[in-house]
Amino acid sequence: MGHFTYKAVDKGGGHVTGTIEAADRRSAVVALTDKGHFVTDLAEKARTPAVEEDQKATLNVDRFLKFGSRKVSTKDVLAMTTQLSTALRAGLPMLNGLELILEQQHKIGMREMLSDLVQAVRSGQSLSDAMAEHEEVFSPLYLSMIRVGETGGILDETTAQLAGILTRDEKIKTNMKNASAYPIFVLGLGLVSVVIILTLILPNIIETLGADMPALPWPTRLLMGLSTFLTVLFTKVYGWFALVLIVAGFYHLIKWTKTRGRLEWDTFKLRIPILGSVLRTIAVGRFARTLGALTKGGVTILEALGVVRDTLGNELLGREIDAVAEKVKHGESLAEPLSESGYFPPLLVQITSIGEQTGKLDELLLNAAETFDTEADSAISRFMAIFPALLILLLAVVIGFIIVATLLPILVMQLGAGGL
Repeated sequence: MGHFTYKAVDKGGGHVTGTIEAADRRSAVVALTDKGHFVTDLAEKARTPAVEEDQKATLNVDRFLKFGSRKVSTKDVLAMTTQLSTALRAGLPMLNGLELILEQQHKIGMREMLSDLVQAVRSGQSLSDAMAEHEEVFSPLYLSMIRVGETGGILDETTAQLAGILTRDEKIKTNMKNASAYPIFVLGLGLVSVVIILTLILPNIIETLGADMPALPWPTRLLMGLSTFLTVLFTKVYGWFALVLIVAGFYHLIKWTKTRGRLEWDTFKLRIPILGSVLRTIAVGRFARTLGALTKGGVTILEALGVVRDTLGNELLGREIDAVAEKVKHGESLAEPLSESGYFPPLLVQITSIGEQTGKLDELLLNAAETFDTEADSAISRFMAIFPALLILLLAVVIGFIIVATLLPILVMQLGAGGL
């Protein structure tokens, strides 16, 4: 453990100093961040040679285990945005804030990206233009918000709004992952069980009976045909070839849903009971929060709609926004085409109409976003409660069919013997 002296800025913008004990610089920064302090200077007190060697070895192992990834995740962007917002609100220049964030980074991908940003800003380039060169990291919404902040001199406010939007998106992702984890586990376990029953258990039972295939009841023949297919699929060379073709087919299907077939796939998802309602509620919340944040920053309605359509996560709703933007471009109000589309709830339409009439569209949309986010959380909770139960019911029906198809030949033979 080492001792570090630090200078930092707290959440209220005040300057604090002190000493902290930690295993290394990163641990010290994390501990101070947990306390709500944004570190501006960190120095380690003098150590003995033995302690110094020990720490170097620990740091090398730590870097090898934890910081080898070059991919910048959405969580990394959220952390960077939050830190930049804190630094700007504390009165630090933007370049100094970026440099401090860079010093605290150990992840290779983040260090490389932040180094590019720092060098670009030092050379006179705007932050939004520098970030635009990393379009795989920063979304159009992110770039638009940063550009608005730079133009209006309110970068501290726009980064704070961005941090709120990204935090909300990250929460939705986490909730959806949690909602799908148990159903995926149940479905996977059920599929494995069915394959084992069909390939190992069922053929042995039917073989013991010694009955001819044509004499078996049709449910049993169906299962035996499926059993033969699965056995060939996993044991024969041409079966493996067929398996490769099946996997390739699924791969191209998934690729199709993300490219040429995205509209059809997104339309289908919105029509799925329960899930469609969840996706639509999430999209409406994103629409209200993003449009409110952009218009508050001074972006025109048409420009804001162009950015919003790419944040909804659904191509059908995106095209509806395109149609709305086209009507707004020809002089119509925003609320009227939203109502005509039929995909946006009446509450959002009413709030938009009132906002346009009172000139407080940004404020009302941001307030409404909280309501829609609460509805999205409730919808996700309902989905989590119902979907696993439906999967279990489906698996119960499949297993029940297998049991009935297995027992039917035995019952038929017993009835035939009894008739004799």
